[in-house]
Amino acid sequence: MRLTAYVLVADPSFLAASLRAYYPHVDRIVLSYDRTSTSWTGTPLPVEECLALVKEVDVDGRCVHAPGDYVRLGDEPFDAETRQRQDALDLASQDADWVLQLDTDEVMLDPPAFLAALRRADAAGAGGLDYPSRWLYSRVAPGRYLEASSRLWRPRASYPGPLAVRAGTRLRHARQADVPLYRVDLGPWNTDPAHPHDATVHEVVDPEAAVLHFSWVRSPDVMRRKFGWSGHTEDYSRPVVYERWERRTRRPRAAVLGSPLRRSDWYRLVRVPEPPGGEP
Repeated sequence: MRLTAYVLVADPSFLAASLRAYYPHVDRIVLSYDRTSTSWTGTPLPVEECLALVKEVDVDGRCVHAPGDYVRLGDEPFDAETRQRQDALDLASQDADWVLQLDTDEVMLDPPAFLAALRRADAAGAGGLDYPSRWLYSRVAPGRYLEASSRLWRPRASYPGPLAVRAGTRLRHARQADVPLYRVDLGPWNTDPAHPHDATVHEVVDPEAAVLHFSWVRSPDVMRRKFGWSGHTEDYSRPVVYERWERRTRRPRAAVLGSPLRRSDWYRLVRVPEPPGGEP
């Protein structure tokens, strides 16, 4: 099975850890970035810093640079994101069977488990692999994180889109595609509140084999900048979103103990070895 990957080069926080996890298992990695180092919303991006980190990881010369022009300020950020992802996916699809589409703040904990699931997805005739991410909300101490959970603190999966798709796939929205999915979850029944309770689960993996999504694990300054360049900017730019994140980071136990009383936004405290993440 010929495997490649693409990444959107914009965020250095966990870039090296993300690449190193799957680097030995792919033939090529397409590096997609705006040639002016500008985000979809018009803010500056630390592209050169990211490329310096990539150079340290790319010991076998598997990374291919693919700069482009992706800033169209009249467009919705998600439309610009989808367009950039599609360009990168098209390049990565050349001479490939499957393409990984992990973001640079997503780190595989168990690459062999991921690849075994991908082989089963391929054998089942699926068009994409929906593999569970564990969504980390905040780093509250070395090795200690607030993680999105069920209301009563059980592990839950999140699915931003298939983390691998067949070469030549057409994306519908960001990473999402209208293809048959092979779905892996953290339990025999759906654990993601965004999916129906009876959503099909083809395979179960232990939470220790999931992908860690260091989504909001940032210093306060980097978090504010991330809110400005993200495709979710319209939602994240509200002051209450940042203020809530800062408060929960300072008082993680209150965030955890209050979860059963909230209608959403449930968290548990977990230990995550560092690395893979490390301090952002």
